[in-house]
Amino acid sequence: MNIDFNLQPADLKPELARFWDFSGRKIDNIARNYDLANGSPVFTVKGAYTTRGWTEWTEGFVYGSGFLQFDATGDESPLAYAQKMTVDRMATHVSHIGVHDHGFNNLSTYGNWLRLIRENKVGGSTGDVNFCELALKVSGAVQAARWSDIHGGGGYIYSFNGPHSLFVDTIRSCRILMVAHQLGHVLMGENDTPHSLLGRALQHIKATADYSVFYGKGRDFYDEWGRVAHESIFNPNDGRFRCPNAQQGFSGLTTWTRGLAWAMVGFAEELEFLETLDDSALEPFGGRQQWKELMLQAARATCDWFIANTASDGITYWDGGAPGLAKMGDWRSRPADPFNDYEPVDSTAAAIGVQGLLRLGRLLGLDTEDGKKYWQAGLTSLRALLQEPYLSTDDDHQGLLLHSIYHQPNGWDNVPQGCKIAAGESSQWGDYHIRELALYVHRLISQEPYYTFFGCLK
Repeated sequence: MNIDFNLQPADLKPELARFWDFSGRKIDNIARNYDLANGSPVFTVKGAYTTRGWTEWTEGFVYGSGFLQFDATGDESPLAYAQKMTVDRMATHVSHIGVHDHGFNNLSTYGNWLRLIRENKVGGSTGDVNFCELALKVSGAVQAARWSDIHGGGGYIYSFNGPHSLFVDTIRSCRILMVAHQLGHVLMGENDTPHSLLGRALQHIKATADYSVFYGKGRDFYDEWGRVAHESIFNPNDGRFRCPNAQQGFSGLTTWTRGLAWAMVGFAEELEFLETLDDSALEPFGGRQQWKELMLQAARATCDWFIANTASDGITYWDGGAPGLAKMGDWRSRPADPFNDYEPVDSTAAAIGVQGLLRLGRLLGLDTEDGKKYWQAGLTSLRALLQEPYLSTDDDHQGLLLHSIYHQPNGWDNVPQGCKIAAGESSQWGDYHIRELALYVHRLISQEPYYTFFGCLK
């Protein structure tokens, strides 16, 4: 990508104001018109949100978006909707033992609600605080119980595919374990054995860094700095690693860019959380330095891969090894084309990954060469996301961020008439994360408290 080293957050104020205007209209449209009896909305088909029976991992994004909209604009209508629906609809997600998505669903809802109370942006009774805290504690413990051991030590939170499966996505669920730990909770096991939620989060992060991320050290023939495998397969009988794999990417030997994005933001924001812990909290797990080095290497590698393998405007195609890219010439040297004839763009990978770039850049320091590079790359990509053809300005289209891809290998995404590839649609994870990204920058411009997932702890 071509990084604009002169772009400043304040330069995006007009685009952000326009963005929040369209965002509010989309939230209102879904609240008024979507029938939740059909299941939670997942992605759009011809501009209308529909469901997809796989796992209910997007419902928290629907209501979480209302909290973000209120935070940015002060509009109380989406706030009231988000509060009501969190109470009415989200309890099953707190106790859901069958998924790896707790960090998505429950921090987006209960976490944002509690954060707004802590920041005195909304009123909250003792009962409201206790309600949100209990939900986050239980969610963290339920997620931590979904556990597989690795041969030689360590382990991971296994995906909905089963105990053999480590998804790179799940690094973002580590957040719920960390929040629950800081709220004083533990996972109680057989014979009243306590399991540290922080310890399990750290072990999962290490497994992700060791098996999901590649560092150009020859682990396989296609090893390169920052490559990410969507899924890592283990033998559940003895915990030995078997091979990289992909569910939604082209292959286990290529980089599915949304999986890359989860790793980018996951490692960066967990590094930020690490900075808030006392040395004594990390001493039982080997001390601060080893965890800082491990996370920093993974964050740098994944962010570097994004910069090196993204179109010039900072927008991603759906997989860095998608075969059609070979027919598109030097696609990295020009802006992404959502309407090409070969491979879809996935704007959601950029919307998610940019938070990783910004957070890593800030952590390293904007007065350092590397910190400045990551920071400016994030702003460059955000500028593209806030404009057409990615911002949905059609009030008849329920989505906010256009050109999202859910599952290219399965062919789930809508191909518009006259096109050869999927394009023009939105998803709840894309809409939520572009809002979260916009809020992150909005709060920086407004000199509000720095936005983090652990802001609910203050």
